[in-house]
Amino acid sequence: MARLTINGKTHDVAVDPSTPLLWAIREQVGLTGTKYGCGIAQCGACTVHVDGAAVRSCVMPVAAAEGKKITTIEGLANGRALHKVQKAWLDNEVPQCGYCQSGMIMAVAALLREKPKPTDADIDARVTNICRCGTFQQVREAIHAAAKA
Repeated sequence: MARLTINGKTHDVAVDPSTPLLWAIREQVGLTGTKYGCGIAQCGACTVHVDGAAVRSCVMPVAAAEGKKITTIEGLANGRALHKVQKAWLDNEVPQCGYCQSGMIMAVAALLREKPKPTDADIDARVTNICRCGTFQQVREAIHAAAKA
């Protein structure tokens, strides 16, 4: 049994300690906004925050997440008020298929927390999530809009 704090709530999950955090979040807790993409930490669809840092949850074992504050896309907004990155995403019409968007938004939210006014070089270095629809130009515009918000 592992005890995880996700979006401010404590959850006891019956999983092997080596189970990837992604599967505990999706299958045990029922929060399906975090997506499975590649399973090898390359695409970023599974990005969540662990103690504020963007982490690829498909390769992080549950044991490494115990005792830490986990935030998923479902916990990013403040009640009904969208996070500034979520709002910028909508305002700049970023999503196409939308599959990668939760992970991308989580990566960007972590970037803006650390670098409130990122340069294009900062974005390129820190947001390595893959979007198969190719919305990277809209992503960059939304990041800069969120930084101004």
